[in-house]
Amino acid sequence: MKHLRPTGLLGRLIAILLCVAAIDFAVNTLLFERASNFALQEDEAANLASQLTLSKRLLEQLPSTDRAAAVQELSSKRFSLTLQASTVERPRSSVELAALRQQMLALRPNLAKAGLQLHLLPLSRGGDIGGSVVLNDGTVLSFVSHGRLSWTLTVGRVAGLLAPSLILLALAWIALRAMLAPLNRLVSATAHVGARDPEPLDPQGPAEVKQLIHAFNAMQTRIHNLLASRVQTLLAIGHDLRTPLARLRLRLDSAGLDGTARAEMEHDIREMDELLQSLQSYVDPAANSKVPERVDLAAMAMTLVDSATDHGDSATYDGPDSLVATLRPVAVRRALRNLIDNALHYAGSATVRLIRDGETAVITVEDDGPGIPEDKLEEVQHAFVRLDAARARDTPGMGLGLAIVRRAIRNEGGQFALSNRAEGGLCATVRLPLAPE
Repeated sequence: MKHLRPTGLLGRLIAILLCVAAIDFAVNTLLFERASNFALQEDEAANLASQLTLSKRLLEQLPSTDRAAAVQELSSKRFSLTLQASTVERPRSSVELAALRQQMLALRPNLAKAGLQLHLLPLSRGGDIGGSVVLNDGTVLSFVSHGRLSWTLTVGRVAGLLAPSLILLALAWIALRAMLAPLNRLVSATAHVGARDPEPLDPQGPAEVKQLIHAFNAMQTRIHNLLASRVQTLLAIGHDLRTPLARLRLRLDSAGLDGTARAEMEHDIREMDELLQSLQSYVDPAANSKVPERVDLAAMAMTLVDSATDHGDSATYDGPDSLVATLRPVAVRRALRNLIDNALHYAGSATVRLIRDGETAVITVEDDGPGIPEDKLEEVQHAFVRLDAARARDTPGMGLGLAIVRRAIRNEGGQFALSNRAEGGLCATVRLPLAPE
């Protein structure tokens, strides 16, 4: 009985089926009662009774050999007759027209002695009014009244057949919509797991969906705790390693080494420091917690290019003097700086272009370097991936530069892509939404 609870999916489906069965029974009951009480307008009933009485009298006066031709003469598009031997069982139907029979007998009492029977034909035969009487020699005279006399009953019968299906569809749509509403919220929430603090969902819906939501709430809490623990661990490692690096610098200053050895050690210490900075930038949760603000992307790009040229690097800017967007400036500046540094390191030059494309700012950083194999353009954007076959082995960092760029741009609602230039080199494209006016 546990699986038949009305709060479960199975219980709700059974409830829907029972409801449809009850509606089907009610509709069919109403149809039978309506058919039983069906009556024609006075002139229509009189016309039908008169046609039947006249046809009966004429056929009874003719010999049996002439009746077939007479039946064809008496039949029309709206009133057809057929003769059957007395040994043939008279056609009947489960839907008897009791009220209409009484109406016709009141107009033509002699039809009662002829054993008048009325019924509705199946929908496959048009759903018209049919019936039969018995001639004085026992021959059965059957008739069908075509036309609009029974259209209301026909419509009612069609509605009776369609009603359960339509009700089932409506109830299924309502029930499924109600059952899917918490699932839709669950699907929406899964997109943010690990990207922000967990927000427990309110368990709603069938019992199975509630169990799923409870499991999801527990899962996102575990994931958040694991990610937070990893971030804190990596930040602590980076912070603790900076202390021995600082001591190494102090000892190097007092070691009295020659110029070459000292320069090589300083280079190694500086590279280790850059590795730690890159690692902390990648795992730093504060970069995504800052409130976005209005920033001039053109001024930011020009400042980064000027900084590179001040250090003797070849960097140029091509774009407008001002283009405002709403974003987190620290994260975006770090991303653009990584792209420019990559271009300078691998090609010795960088060209930064900025254009406006509708409500989007498009920033490209191009170089003339060796580029990246087409099948590696997506892979190289992942963390800790380095393509040493295409890049020099003395590359600084640990393969986090492009991963930092992609995450920073996606956090701003933008897009980041890499492509090889036809003339050679790499093109990094950043698309960021502009600030509303």
